[in-house]
Amino acid sequence: METLSYQDVNRHVIDRCREGDNRAQYELYKLYSKAMFNVSMRITNDYAEAEDVLQEAFISAFKNLHSYKAEASFGSWLKKIVVNAAINAVRKRKSELVPLEERTVGDVPDEVYEDETEWQVEKVRRAIQKLPDGYRVVLSLYLLEGYDHAEIGEIMGITESTSKSQYSRAKKKLLEIMREPQFAA
Repeated sequence: METLSYQDVNRHVIDRCREGDNRAQYELYKLYSKAMFNVSMRITNDYAEAEDVLQEAFISAFKNLHSYKAEASFGSWLKKIVVNAAINAVRKRKSELVPLEERTVGDVPDEVYEDETEWQVEKVRRAIQKLPDGYRVVLSLYLLEGYDHAEIGEIMGITESTSKSQYSRAKKKLLEIMREPQFAA
């Protein structure tokens, strides 16, 4: 009996999706939804919006599955769709002209962290949430998603140098936020 590799199984599921198999679509969704939700959440910084982006991205992926050429992994292809949908959601939110000061970041209850590293990671995560949208998106795409500044520029419709300066400003602002009294403790 021949055993199939992960890539062969993935390719088989994708082929079934192209044929309109709903079970195969659900299999792909189960395989990738958690990771793609996390990508969306880091960019949108809003749980409900991240869920909406995730659903929109999967619908778009299934509609456009014919354009997936397997030159890159399916996860990479899907991640680009999620990143673009999340950035579009942030842009749409900006166009609503709600002042940044009026936005509230989903407060995470202050919990007692048993592990100092876990506490530090949570501290950085909360500080990143407080960054303005533009800074947070560039920082997330560069540090957490692994895009370079040329790719970020292309994705966001900005120049590579603008991406670099936004990233530099984001790092400075992040340090300022982390020095605030509620983070310094």
